Amino acid sequence: MLIRIAAFVFASLTIVAVGTAIAGAYYLWQLNEELPEYDQLSNYQPPVTTRVHAGDGSLIAEYARERRLFVPITSIPDAVKAAFLSAEDKNFYSHPGIDVQGVLRASIENVSNYMNGRRLEGASTITQQVAKNFLLTSEVTLNRKLKEALIALKIEQTFSKDEILELYLNEIYLGFASYGVAAAALNYFEKSLDQLTLGEIAYLAALPKAPNNYHPVRRKEQAIARRNWVLDRMAENGYISAEQVETASAEELIVFPRAYGAQVVEAEYFAEEVRREVFEIYGEDKLYDGGLSIRTTLDTSLQNIAHRALRKGLVAYDRRHGWRGPVARISADEDWLEQLKALRTPGDIDPWRPAVVLALREDAALVGLKDGESGRIPMEEMEWARPWLKDEKVGGEVRKPSDVVKKGDVVYVEALESEGAEPADGEPLFALRQMPAVNGGLIALDPHTGRILAMAGGFSFQESEFNRTSQADRQTGSAFKPFVYAAALDRGFTPSSLVLDAPFVMDQGPGLDLWKPENYSLEFYGPSTLRLGVEKSRNVMTVRLAQNIGMEPIVELARRFGINDDMPLQLSMALGAGETTLQKLTAAYAMLVNGGRRITPTLIDRIQDRRGKTIFKHDNRPCDECNARSWRDQEEPEIPDIREEVIDSGTAYQVVSMLEGVVQRGTGGSIRAVGKPLAGKTGTTNEERDAWFVGFSPDLAVGVYVGFDNPRKMGRAETGGRVAAPIFRDFMKEAIGEQPAIPFRIPPGIRLVRVNAKTGLLAQPGDYPVILEAFKPGTEPGGPQPVIGASDSNGGNGALGSGTGGLY
Repeated sequence: MLIRIAAFVFASLTIVAVGTAIAGAYYLWQLNEELPEYDQLSNYQPPVTTRVHAGDGSLIAEYARERRLFVPITSIPDAVKAAFLSAEDKNFYSHPGIDVQGVLRASIENVSNYMNGRRLEGASTITQQVAKNFLLTSEVTLNRKLKEALIALKIEQTFSKDEILELYLNEIYLGFASYGVAAAALNYFEKSLDQLTLGEIAYLAALPKAPNNYHPVRRKEQAIARRNWVLDRMAENGYISAEQVETASAEELIVFPRAYGAQVVEAEYFAEEVRREVFEIYGEDKLYDGGLSIRTTLDTSLQNIAHRALRKGLVAYDRRHGWRGPVARISADEDWLEQLKALRTPGDIDPWRPAVVLALREDAALVGLKDGESGRIPMEEMEWARPWLKDEKVGGEVRKPSDVVKKGDVVYVEALESEGAEPADGEPLFALRQMPAVNGGLIALDPHTGRILAMAGGFSFQESEFNRTSQADRQTGSAFKPFVYAAALDRGFTPSSLVLDAPFVMDQGPGLDLWKPENYSLEFYGPSTLRLGVEKSRNVMTVRLAQNIGMEPIVELARRFGINDDMPLQLSMALGAGETTLQKLTAAYAMLVNGGRRITPTLIDRIQDRRGKTIFKHDNRPCDECNARSWRDQEEPEIPDIREEVIDSGTAYQVVSMLEGVVQRGTGGSIRAVGKPLAGKTGTTNEERDAWFVGFSPDLAVGVYVGFDNPRKMGRAETGGRVAAPIFRDFMKEAIGEQPAIPFRIPPGIRLVRVNAKTGLLAQPGDYPVILEAFKPGTEPGGPQPVIGASDSNGGNGALGSGTGGLY
């Protein structure tokens, strides 16, 4: 009986064991069938940060969903690898993917942890973490844990240990929006991996378990304790000495969190234009995950100058038109500081800061700032703040601080630099500031290549991302006139040709008023040279010239220069009634000074993928010899000029010469203060709604536009010469003021002849003023010249393009 019972028990146990084994095997087989394809790791391309660099290599922006910089294992310092192995998996190079000793040790520890209510320890190897991070979810279940182990075993059979470690160190999340050790080194310490100290390396290795638990600011003590624990493990595993542990443990934990997005505040408009362009070319995934390296055309020095010059000009206009009131109003009681801190104001208008008026005196307003600092705005710094009135007019003079501000007003202030002694009462002094209601843009580019060197799209990017250099289509006013005159010069006119400046009336058709264009001065000047028409920006003679040659060649020239592809055949277009952007018009001016060659404005020089392969470049000129691997005294390669000719180089120079006269004798006279050869043209639209100045030196083209985003009058006499030209002047003074004076380049065939500036005839003894005029061969003035527009009431014979005029 006992034997039979024993046999029965044994058979039952055998059956149960076999059944359990079969069930277990089936369960494992089923798990194995459900495993994701791990061989995808061999083609691993993690989301990597796209970085945007200026022309000098400085970082100006980063774009990413996950801030990661991929670094091959061969470029990761040994100390970094040792720290992570010590903290996460000291037996990594000896186990097959699962650390049995680690599992047993964690199991024993977890009994004590469970009984004492502490967090249970894991025993995942680095290989298992790779399996989980790449192929599985983070759910805490036995099913997921077994899958993790199975995948880890397979990964170990497929990849080398170094390859697995490379995947791990580039994928792991380490806080501060950092994925991978290289990104963490930059985001925490602003260093590359090879610049980190031992203490900084140990801190990064302390983060994988739970970055937020070891935050370097909010939980600094825990962070230092965990860092020191990593250092002890490194010494225990033989990677560092006790002396190194002691030195590294004594290091202060100091982090320098890096900003995300645009890294140069002054270049935010430029960086956003680059982002949009790359998005359009390569799409969202490539931009934010592709790890592109984008080398742009930005000149950081010129960008800073552009930023300052535009702001200075906008503020100068704004102050002429009075004080519009406070930014906001709050209570100036005891809790004013909390209220002020709660207000959202742009963070890119340094050195301006928001402040609240706490009290008023006869000679000053007392203010408090967000950092708790207090000071006063003296009366003399508020005298400009006369009340704003409709149509950009101003009210009466400011006699006391209460005429401008009240207690509780939130205003912008700027600290005044002390000139010698501190104020007697020790209070810091501030100047009253106001965000301009008007806005504008400035763009600078290389006229020979089209490379955009600087772009300031507005006063504050955080206040408005609308880019006035590339997105604002506005009427150009007289800034378009040079292309009307260029069309005439291409058809046989010379800068000395005469056009009648006299009243002009046109019947626009049934039910429409007569069109009567006027000069800005409301006067007429009789027969005048083409040069004088440009220099003094004469409207009536420009219309008469356009009527004579016809609008077709003018419209065609506007299309060829990229100003407007669909300009109507209307005479008003000759006065700049058509719309375009500042970028397009500046590029058109650049094509005049470069000798009439087509350029395409560009923000990007080159784009490389994550492995350094060039996938885009702006300069597509052929040059096989440029790819030589070494220098062997061969001849320097000659790169062909493949730019299309937009206009005859002689015509282009004649226009340049006339635009130089605008600066020397005309509406751009304020620019003479730069003291260098400069040329350009003012532009003002009806009722002073838009103000322009576009011009150039021989090697730098610059455009400035100012106007309200919702067009309205800027005020009487707020012309391109008064509003935009000073911005151009200030930019050029800083940009080229210290450079040698370079004259404009004269193309072959052009003759410079002394002529009477008023009549355009060859200069005679005693003539004044006399200038050097540019003529194409055989076009120099001889005897009396015909006056375009002298033969009928409107200065033409009634047929477009065929007027001859009388003699003068």
